[in-house]
Amino acid sequence: MSRIRTASLVHEGGQRFVATTGTQRTIVYGDDAGANELSPVETLLVNLAACSAMDVASIAAKKRQVITAYRVHVEGEQRDEYPQIYTSVTVTHEVEGPRVEVAAIRRAIELSATKYCPVNAMLSAGATEVHHRYRVRSTTGPTAEGEVLVTGPYRRPEG
Repeated sequence: MSRIRTASLVHEGGQRFVATTGTQRTIVYGDDAGANELSPVETLLVNLAACSAMDVASIAAKKRQVITAYRVHVEGEQRDEYPQIYTSVTVTHEVEGPRVEVAAIRRAIELSATKYCPVNAMLSAGATEVHHRYRVRSTTGPTAEGEVLVTGPYRRPEG
């Protein structure tokens, strides 16, 4: 069974466009950052971070990891020639909590990247290499960091 998602976009002049999703949420796109208009290319990075973070938080909770702070940093490298696609993206999950287990967080990131996050799957199936990293700070141990895996380019996650 498949799910149909919808959205419509209305031009409001210049480079300003207002999108309304099928669930009636709105997003304003444009080139005026001062007016809180969003860049479609930047929001692709945000969408990847949010998609993965929602997975990781859910999986970590099921693994009984108590997280007191969670941030995701994402950085994308765009090529100069058109279309200016992302050739490489790095997603770094920063997780803090009492007795947070590195293995549990690594596994949550791996599952998001290879099984659950459709944004990662779409980027990885194209020309983008996505690096999935972590930095875990436990109140009872040292900080651990590293790379979990790389997905893409031109490879669909298994599943």
